[in-house]
Amino acid sequence: MESERPRFLDGQLLIAMPGMGDLRFERSVIFLCAHSAEGAMGLIVNKPAPELSFVDLLAQLKIPATIDLAETRVHFGGPVEHGRGFVLHTADYSVEEASMQVSDVFAMTATIDILKDMARGAGPREALLALGYSGWGPGQLEAEIQANGWLTAPAALGLVFGPDDPGKWSAALRSISIDPRLLSAEGGRA
Repeated sequence: MESERPRFLDGQLLIAMPGMGDLRFERSVIFLCAHSAEGAMGLIVNKPAPELSFVDLLAQLKIPATIDLAETRVHFGGPVEHGRGFVLHTADYSVEEASMQVSDVFAMTATIDILKDMARGAGPREALLALGYSGWGPGQLEAEIQANGWLTAPAALGLVFGPDDPGKWSAALRSISIDPRLLSAEGGRA
């Protein structure tokens, strides 16, 4: 009998279940940039970092902005490497040898080049800057999903880049036909 290939979740959303036990991820929606047998890496897309604006970040990095970037938000991407920035963006933009193509629709870049391009209006059509990331070791994410910590859903541009950060968790659940009001913190086994 042929062994079944593991189902990798690159380009999918993880939706935190109630009662998952880790307050850092409560009601989080995470875009999975990479998932393999070696582990997983993703960015929380619904938790803005209100103490830091994109314009302030560009000023700190001494990058002059030639367009209005007041609408570009900075997010808390996860508890790993808080000082490191990652830009999740549409696949219409790429930096050679620096952008990771996640799917036909999404890409991720973690160099200052994308910030410079965004500041002069030459960046991607849609983008979200995240400080830090969420990471899992080999088998860890699979175990958390099996333990009822996460649901998975397809990633939609409007949900990932949309301005309604507080509503993204409920919207992600509704995208897979789950009413958030009916979720329980208790998991079961069949």
